[in-house]
Amino acid sequence: MAAMDALEVLLVDDNQHMRMIAGAILKSAGIRRIHEVDDGAEALKVLDHLPIDLAIVDFNMFPLDGVEFTRMVRNSPDSANPYLPIIMMTGHSERARVQEARDAGVTEFVVKPVTPKAMLDRIHAVIFHPRPFVKADDYFGPCRRRKTPFDYAGPFRRSTDAGSTSNVA
Repeated sequence: MAAMDALEVLLVDDNQHMRMIAGAILKSAGIRRIHEVDDGAEALKVLDHLPIDLAIVDFNMFPLDGVEFTRMVRNSPDSANPYLPIIMMTGHSERARVQEARDAGVTEFVVKPVTPKAMLDRIHAVIFHPRPFVKADDYFGPCRRRKTPFDYAGPFRRSTDAGSTSNVA
């Protein structure tokens, strides 16, 4: 991953020790441009002023948590980059939390305690295997489909659905 040194990464976590750990993992991968803040509100300010390539955010923060930060990045009319890859990291891996983050538009999810392999696998996924974005009435973000069962019979609503009769323009 030679191009990692060109990345501008925004690291958002209210726990300084977690930022140090995540920052060390990023630096070990050759990422040198790391901007650290301790909540989602500060992160939004950074996005207005810097060309961030990737955000790594904690789930629980105050005053603006990672889920609300993601919603604002994806849906605010004045968002600097609604397509920004966002990796959510949290110690809360319950299904409801993962679904809440996914439905807000998070690109990838990593559970604390974070391992270098898990973090770098997620970074690799968002850079080298980006998922297409979907815009619907109640969602904007990366496609939430991880796989399509071979025997899925519809409804087919996307132009990319193989063998479908799609009503998507």
